[in-house]
Amino acid sequence: MNEFEMMAEIKDANLNYLMLAQQLIRSDKATAIFRLGISKDIADLLEGLSNLQLLKLSNANMMLARFRFDDSAILGMLTNYTKDRAQAHLHTAVLMAGQNAEAMAH
Repeated sequence: MNEFEMMAEIKDANLNYLMLAQQLIRSDKATAIFRLGISKDIADLLEGLSNLQLLKLSNANMMLARFRFDDSAILGMLTNYTKDRAQAHLHTAVLMAGQNAEAMAH
């Protein structure tokens, strides 16, 4: 994959992420804030963006979404479950809910 193709993929991923985020926020803001790992202020900003603003923002040359798994234990629980996948995901959700949304948004 060359540089141009990589940038096109990043822009496409950004647009998909922003559109999904906005849809989630408009549907259920509290749940969206948790699922996206963003603050209420960021959710309010994303909710109010026009389609043109979403498109302009998606054209950034960097990924707008990032992994929320700063803790390798959380990532490990999601990928290396051995018994009950649903229980592992629930445990991970509980741990992530305990993290400060502001810290995850940075």
